[in-house]
Amino acid sequence: MSQDKIMVVDNEMEIIQLMKLYLSREGYDVIWTTDSTKAAAMAQEQNPDLILLDVVMPGLSGIELCGKIREYSDVPILFVSCKGQDMDKVLGLSIGGDDYITKPFSPTELVARVKAHLRRRHLSNSSGGISEEQRNILSVGRLEIDLSAHTVTVDGTPVHLTAKEFELLVLLSKYPNRVFTGRQIFDNLWDTYGIDDDVRTVMVHISNLRKKIEPNPEKPQYILTVRGVGYKLVSQ
Repeated sequence: MSQDKIMVVDNEMEIIQLMKLYLSREGYDVIWTTDSTKAAAMAQEQNPDLILLDVVMPGLSGIELCGKIREYSDVPILFVSCKGQDMDKVLGLSIGGDDYITKPFSPTELVARVKAHLRRRHLSNSSGGISEEQRNILSVGRLEIDLSAHTVTVDGTPVHLTAKEFELLVLLSKYPNRVFTGRQIFDNLWDTYGIDDDVRTVMVHISNLRKKIEPNPEKPQYILTVRGVGYKLVSQ
């Protein structure tokens, strides 16, 4: 059984109980709070492997809380919110969220999303103990991506990426000059189901990544948009 720790932050006890019921059945250690003002400190102290975060809460909103957590952690954050809150979705992803689950959700979908993100996190973290000679490094222009250490540098300067941003950069870097449609990127990085806004999700993550690796995100040199088709990464 899995020993992964999942943190749930929601002001509705019914939602918390539902999540805890189904996630506990899968063997996850579920911790929770209804107080968003205490959640950032709780996350730092408990060091969960994944966080399920409601968007609309009294006190700190989920968006604000995500920003605080991102100051010290790249833990996968899955937002949970009601239908019709499109602006919340864009803001949540732009501030560092990895995925979005819409209420009402099916417990099966919830578990599938959690498993998918944890599986990817474990794959990223499973390369410890590799010697210097075995390190797998991708170099694209002034970018250097260390797949073993899970680090990125631009002109030798470290760049902090979330787990999903790192996966996106690795995908594009492995196939320089290849054009990926938004749907192709989504299918490669979000191996889940039930999400209905794949193009917007990819657009927000592309924008976030550009802000971190491009000298001028408004005039990108690495990640280019191929109008009407998708995106590609070019070597400088």
